[in-house]
Amino acid sequence: MILPIVAYGDPVLRKKAEPITKDYPHLDQLLENMKETMNGAFGVGLAAPQVGLPIRIFLVDTQAFAEDDEFTEAEQKALKNFQRTFINAEILEEEGDEWAFNEGCLSIPDVREDVFRQPKVTITYQDENFKTHTEVYDGLIARVVQHEYDHIEGVLFTDKLSSLKKRLIKGKLANISKGKINVDYRMRFPLLKKKR
Repeated sequence: MILPIVAYGDPVLRKKAEPITKDYPHLDQLLENMKETMNGAFGVGLAAPQVGLPIRIFLVDTQAFAEDDEFTEAEQKALKNFQRTFINAEILEEEGDEWAFNEGCLSIPDVREDVFRQPKVTITYQDENFKTHTEVYDGLIARVVQHEYDHIEGVLFTDKLSSLKKRLIKGKLANISKGKINVDYRMRFPLLKKKR
C-alpha cells in the first residue's frame, strides 16, 4: 500500500526517531509499504518519519542513479545493485573532504540545492531480519545514506544550506507546508486546511 509522504512543516520530520525492536507491530508490512511508497514516488531513499512514524528505519535503493552517464561503469554497477533496509542505524564516522551534490527530498518537492557532505561514511545498523552490520560506503551511496540518516535525526537537507539560500527558498517551503504544490505522489500537508 502506498502511504502518503509527510510534507515539510510537519513536526514528525523534526523529531529524533526512536529505536525499535524486532517485535515492532506489523514491521514486514510497514517495510513493504515504505518500499512501494518510495518506488511509487521515484525516490532513492525513504525514512519512516517521512511516512509519519518517528522510528529509526530508512530504506535506500540507488538503482535510479545507475543510468546516469556522469558515473563510471563501476559506480553505475554499484548503484544499480544497492538496496538496503536500515533499522536502528548509527553513523560511527564520516571522513574526507566535503563535496557538493544537488539534493532533493520527497518531503520537500520541487526544491533542489547543492549540499556539502563528506564522501565516506561508516554506519552500523540492523537489517530487516535484525542482523547487525557495520559497513563503509563512499560516493553517492554514502550521500544517500547520510541524507536518509539525517531524517531519523530530525534533520532536513535544507538545514545544511547557507542562510542566504534558506531565505531564497522560504516562500517555496511555506507553500509546500500549505499544500500549494503539485506532486504526482500522495502527500500529507501539515497546514492544509480541512474542508468542513
